[in-house]
Amino acid sequence: MEKFTLRPHTSTCFLPLPITRTSHHLLRFQFYPSPSSPTLRLRPRPRVAVASSSSSSSSKSKVLNGLRVDNVARRQQEQQAPPVSASEDVSKIVGIWPPWKNIPQRYKLIGTTSLAFVICNMDKVNLSIAIIPMSHQFGWNSSMAGLVQSSFFWGYALSQLPGGWLAKTFGGRKVLEVGVLVWSVATAFVPLVAGYMPGLLLSRILVGIGEGVSPSAATDLIARSIPLEERSRAVAFVFGGLSVGSVMGLLLAPPLIQSLGWESVFYLFGFLGVAWFLGFQVLDGGEAQLNAGSLSFTGVQGTMTQSWKSSLKELNSSLKDVPWKSFFRSPAVWAMIYAHFCGSWGHYTCLSWLPTYFSEELNLNLTEAAWVSILPPLASVFATNIAAQLADNLIARGVETTTVRKICQSIAFLSPAICMTLSSLDLGLPPWEIVSILTGGLALSSFALSGLYCTHQDMSPEYASILLGITNTVGAIPGIVGVALTGYLLDSTHSWSISLFVPSIFFYLTGTFIWLAFASSKPQSFSEEN
Repeated sequence: MEKFTLRPHTSTCFLPLPITRTSHHLLRFQFYPSPSSPTLRLRPRPRVAVASSSSSSSSKSKVLNGLRVDNVARRQQEQQAPPVSASEDVSKIVGIWPPWKNIPQRYKLIGTTSLAFVICNMDKVNLSIAIIPMSHQFGWNSSMAGLVQSSFFWGYALSQLPGGWLAKTFGGRKVLEVGVLVWSVATAFVPLVAGYMPGLLLSRILVGIGEGVSPSAATDLIARSIPLEERSRAVAFVFGGLSVGSVMGLLLAPPLIQSLGWESVFYLFGFLGVAWFLGFQVLDGGEAQLNAGSLSFTGVQGTMTQSWKSSLKELNSSLKDVPWKSFFRSPAVWAMIYAHFCGSWGHYTCLSWLPTYFSEELNLNLTEAAWVSILPPLASVFATNIAAQLADNLIARGVETTTVRKICQSIAFLSPAICMTLSSLDLGLPPWEIVSILTGGLALSSFALSGLYCTHQDMSPEYASILLGITNTVGAIPGIVGVALTGYLLDSTHSWSISLFVPSIFFYLTGTFIWLAFASSKPQSFSEEN
C-alpha cells in the first residue's frame, strides 16, 4: 500500500496517512495550485469520501502538497487488479469462434442448405459441358448423348417420394447430408466408368438419387423452421443456390477441361461435395459434442441402436398415416403436379442442351458456348431476389397468398414461352440477340421459386416434403423423356426449333392456364379429410 504525506491546509505538522479505497467509493483526487506555495495541493472531489485506517469516519478532507500525479486511483486500481492470463485470452477467442456461432440456428441451416444446392447443380451441369468432348472421344451421336444425360433423371425421379418420407421421418438435415455424400462420390466415379456404358449410366443414376432427396429435405427444413413472412426469401435463397451452382459449374468446367481434361471436372466437383459433408459434420457436431462426451461407448451404441429401430417404426407408421387419397382429391395438388411437370420440361431440356445449341447452331467454340450458357442462371440469381422481395412485400401488405403465387408463377411460365417463340422464328437475328432473348426469358422463369415452390409449404407445412416429393417425381419425367426426346428429334429433324423450343412453349402455355384455374395456397388439413 502506498503512503502519502498529508497536511491540513492551515497546519504545519505532517501526518503519515495510508490512503485506502472504501468499499463504496472510488478514490479520486484533483490537484490545484496553492496560492501561497509553489507546491500543488490535492483536494478530494466533493462527491468522493476518503477513508483511512488511522482516522475516524468523521475526519475532514485534507490537502496533499507534492508533485502532480494524474489518474492516481485508476493506476492504483490497475496495479491491484489481477493480471489476465494467456489462457483467458484464448478462452475469449474460442468463445466467439466459429464466426457463425451466434447466428440463429435457422439461418445457419438455410445457409448450409443453399451451399449444398450450389454443389448440386455444379454436379448436374458438368456433364452438359463434358458431353461434347466425351461424345467426340467415344463416338456418341445426339441420341446416345441424350441417353447419357437423361440417366441422371432416372435416379432423380425414383428418389423423390422416398426422399419426402425420409425427410419427414428422420428430418431434412440428416437426409440432406447423406444425399450430398452419395451424389458426390458417384460424381467422382464417372471418369472411372465412362468407357463402360452400363457403369456410366449407373453412376449418373446414383448422382440423381443423391440429388433427388435434396429438394424434399430442404422443403422440410424451411417448412419447420421459417415463418410465413420469411418463407419466400428462404426458398429463394436455398433454391437460388441452384442458379449459382449452374454459373460456377459452367464457369469452371471449360478451363478445367482444356487444361486437365474432362475427367478433372468430375474429380474436383465430387471432392467439393465430400468436403461439404465433412464440414457439415463439424458444424453439426459442435452442438452435440457436450452431450456425446458424457456418454459411455456402450451407452452411445445402445442409444443409436434404439434410435434406429424407433426411426424404422416411425417410417413404417408415417407411410400408413400419409393421406394419399386426400392429396389426389385436391385440384390444387394436381395444379402443382402439372405446373411442376411443365416448368421442368423447359428447365431440364435447356439445362442439358443449351451449351450444344450455342456450339452447333450459333457456331461458338466450347469456351464461348459455356460462357454464354452462364448468362441465364446468372441473371436468374438477380431475378430470384427480386421475385422473393416482391412476393414477401405483397403478402406483408395483405395481398392474398394465392394471388401472389399465381402472379409469380404466371411470370415464370409466360416469359420463357415468349422468348423461346422469338428465338425459334426465322427473324434473321444475330447470335448475340438470340442469346439475350433466351437469357431474359429463362431468368424470369426463376419467379417460380416464389410461386410453385412456396405453395407446398403454404398448403401444409406438415406434409410439405411429401407434397414436393410427389410433384418432383412427376417433374423429373421431363428430365428422362424430354432430354432424350430432344436428342432423338434433333437427329430426325435437324431442327433446334422443333426439338428444343416447340415442346417447351406448349407446356409453358398449358401450365399457365392450369395454374391460374386451379392453384391455391390456402392451408389444408389433409389428415382430417382422410
